[in-house]
Amino acid sequence: MGLLALSAAFSSAAQAQTTLRVTTIPEEAATEQVRKFTPLANYLEKQLGMKVVFTPVTDYPAAVESMVNKKVDLVWFGGFTYVQAKLRSGDKVVPLAQREEDTKFQSVFIAKTDSGIKSLVDMKGKQISFGSASSTSGHAMPRGVLVQAGINPEKDFKRIAYSGAHDATIASVVSGKVDAAALDITVWKKFVAENKVDTKAVNVFFTTPTYFNYNWSVHADMPVALQNKIKAALLALNPANPEHAEILRLNRATRYIETKPENYKELEAAARNLGLL
Repeated sequence: MGLLALSAAFSSAAQAQTTLRVTTIPEEAATEQVRKFTPLANYLEKQLGMKVVFTPVTDYPAAVESMVNKKVDLVWFGGFTYVQAKLRSGDKVVPLAQREEDTKFQSVFIAKTDSGIKSLVDMKGKQISFGSASSTSGHAMPRGVLVQAGINPEKDFKRIAYSGAHDATIASVVSGKVDAAALDITVWKKFVAENKVDTKAVNVFFTTPTYFNYNWSVHADMPVALQNKIKAALLALNPANPEHAEILRLNRATRYIETKPENYKELEAAARNLGLL
């Protein structure tokens, strides 16, 4: 390689490190994603000494493709979308950190309290909503629980809808568009805490067993030094620090901890058994 080519290569590498491009699966509306993740992006800018640009995507597959095609550098994945990205990239997606809550995550099934639905079996013959087809907590894990209970969603439900996001899932039950639905337990708890849902009218009738879920992931081609800086910044978020506490609150986290690919092997196996991969 000539001196000019070598200089250009170094220049390109340096330019690539001036901006960190971040996105997330659209588990909630785009406005809510921006509200939640902007303070974290500002924090990362300070910690990394580089510009951080957060851009919402339209759907879960778009988050996967953005990482696989290296259109973004850092993605907040659900467990299932992480597995999809890992497989689509030829095992080149690296999970850096997850919330402490993600080690024992759960999904909830909700219905109107006067619907007569008190158990999974009661859902038979009803109109049901999942979140995105690519959602871990809003589809993959709830579907697995249903199958284990002897329920075939395609045969036993009157209709299956996919809302696309957890907040939309809640709205579909509240409005009566569907009779019951499955979603992320932390989004449900947030809605209850913020009085955005009347639990006398709509409430949880089943909670799933625990599983590993969300994580922050990067592409393996990212320089290891930058991977380590991002991980260190996430792990350094301290609830005793008011600024950090607000970031953690917005991200429904007590703190971030390290994670590893092995944590998602069980989820990958479950998804394969369900024919989702």
